[in-house]
Amino acid sequence: MSKVFRIGVIGFAHMHINHLIERFAAHPQAELAACADTPALVPELRSAHYTRAWNLRHALDDLGFPKAYDDYQEMLEQENIDIVICCSENAQHPAVVEACAQHGVHVIVEKPMAASLRDGLRMARAARAAGIELIVNWPTTWQPASLKAKELIDSGAIGRVLTVKFRGGHLGPLGAGVSHPGGDEDNQARPRKLSGVERGATWWHQSAAGGGVMLDYCCYGSLVARWLVGEPATGVIAMRANLNSQWGDAEDNAAMIVRFPHAMALSEASWTTLDHGVSPGPIVYGTEGTLVVDKETAGQAPKVRIEKGGGRTEYHECEPLPADRSDIAQESIHRLQTGDPLHQTLNLDFNLEVMAILDAGVRSADSGRLEQVDTDAWQLG
Repeated sequence: MSKVFRIGVIGFAHMHINHLIERFAAHPQAELAACADTPALVPELRSAHYTRAWNLRHALDDLGFPKAYDDYQEMLEQENIDIVICCSENAQHPAVVEACAQHGVHVIVEKPMAASLRDGLRMARAARAAGIELIVNWPTTWQPASLKAKELIDSGAIGRVLTVKFRGGHLGPLGAGVSHPGGDEDNQARPRKLSGVERGATWWHQSAAGGGVMLDYCCYGSLVARWLVGEPATGVIAMRANLNSQWGDAEDNAAMIVRFPHAMALSEASWTTLDHGVSPGPIVYGTEGTLVVDKETAGQAPKVRIEKGGGRTEYHECEPLPADRSDIAQESIHRLQTGDPLHQTLNLDFNLEVMAILDAGVRSADSGRLEQVDTDAWQLG
């Protein structure tokens, strides 16, 4: 008889929790057990769509969690949990992972891995010492176009990669009209939008909690660059600023230029963008062509396009994901049951490399200098 994995949640700060719970609730070998939030540094002023209070209530009322605890430590002591999904504030990831490690509970933490490389290393050490799985989930992993792009690049379709460009942006995690997978995505059904002061009371706009657009979106750029270039980065120069979110102290726009031994990458992040107008990418420039993940259009999945110059254009359809490993619930449970390797983007060592890039970007934005990527620190042995 197949094992049933008891699922817990710690942290409702990140609204991606709604989609993650849906995926585990649909898995035949997963049982939703209990959940708890992490303590907020600053109390939210109002519950609205995708705030932590709304996410917790949605998990209990609509998604099937039978109970919630006020203290996640008590939940870990009282409940026999196999896997915890962590969607806390970025700054609280290490404490959650360490608590789970003490109880032998596997952890899936939503991107980014942490608020700093130091925190990421702290998490990795705790997981390794306890012998638990620490998996970092990326929405990118479950996008067929991203996987197709990687396949084409690895096959040499555009020659050697020279430059990777990624842009991520919208009007902020709780901005007007912004929707996320999971829950009711009908904007018209929501209460009035949050005011600036109310948004400032959410962790997203608080630097101490690990908020800000650099961690939120340049993490994707760091992942995509490391994954597609295929070698460790060496240095980063970056800039960030709060241009239109004066209610918080975290930045709402950022950019990073990443240096690799044989390539470069540009990552742009914005919480002040109404619409890209063009594909956010990635766009990958190679010695023999340019690869573009085209913008998704209504009713049509994104395609991967390769420009060869001289009017020569190739379009590549994206194959569906494997039916039995098409989401984080399937992949993580498959890993625990079989010991088979995770997808590279979910792997702990790989994510420490990604975190090292992002950490160098944060340091560069603060110092105003090119900062070296700490490629030794994550090699823990």
